[in-house]
Amino acid sequence: MAITEGVVATRDGVRLFYQKAGEGVPSLVIPNGIVYGRDFARLAEHRTVLAYDVRNRGRSDEVHDAMLLEKGILNDVEDLEDVRRHFDVATMDVLGHSYMGLMVVLYAARYAEHVGRVIQIGASPPSASKEYPPSLTGRDETFASVMAAVATLRADPDPADPEERCRRFWKVLAPLYVVDPAQASRAEEWGRCELGNERQGLAYLSRYVFPSMQALALDASAVSTVRAPVLGVHGRRDRSAPYGGARDWAAMLPDARLLTVEDAGHAPWIEAPDLVFEAIETFLGGRWPEAAGRATEVDD
Repeated sequence: MAITEGVVATRDGVRLFYQKAGEGVPSLVIPNGIVYGRDFARLAEHRTVLAYDVRNRGRSDEVHDAMLLEKGILNDVEDLEDVRRHFDVATMDVLGHSYMGLMVVLYAARYAEHVGRVIQIGASPPSASKEYPPSLTGRDETFASVMAAVATLRADPDPADPEERCRRFWKVLAPLYVVDPAQASRAEEWGRCELGNERQGLAYLSRYVFPSMQALALDASAVSTVRAPVLGVHGRRDRSAPYGGARDWAAMLPDARLLTVEDAGHAPWIEAPDLVFEAIETFLGGRWPEAAGRATEVDD
């Protein structure tokens, strides 16, 4: 399979690094998806897949001008449109994980005519301020212990080497994202600590992206312009993005269904790869997966 690399220049001059698997015009675009390249490679067996590093992340440009960052996730929406225009794609499917799961819906609401299908995996909830009952979150003992360990690590100035600090941070953080501790090393790979943008990633997210998400508080009217079918894929024990948020997405989007992955966390494809990828293939092929239900059909 041919894999090509390059950059897309956004309208304000920031260059986004991409990898394209397959020949021809991309039919599936995965913002911030390069980090999951090994796992998501199977999606490129039947289509051309484009994954790219979003603004100020990965191998995309390091940005120092606050004016180019202050819109947070809304910059990512416009950057996705610039990616589409660069490749001259009329209609594309989009897949977003974590906070990108929120972003791709914002994109589909604004640029509905250019979106075929939307996949959200472990998506951030529509409203960052909403509190969910314990049954709809994964806040367990592991969550508490990881947060305590992260706080301790951030207060410790050693080691001085930023790459080593980054690697230690991800080793501590990784168990948060999976239910099976034996799979935590898979999440450690997301750190990409050899890259300066990723070593500063948490600071960028905390200063610009997360506040922009908190200001949204989306409801059904805000996403009423989304015409594309939306498949949510969410681990019931997701400690990072509450399962309750996935239920809210399925209820408020005009045409959405939710695939609940039992005993899985923030990266459900790691712990249930066949279920997740077969569902995605079915959905991208034009049908709803049998296990995906409407919000009224999803158990608490």
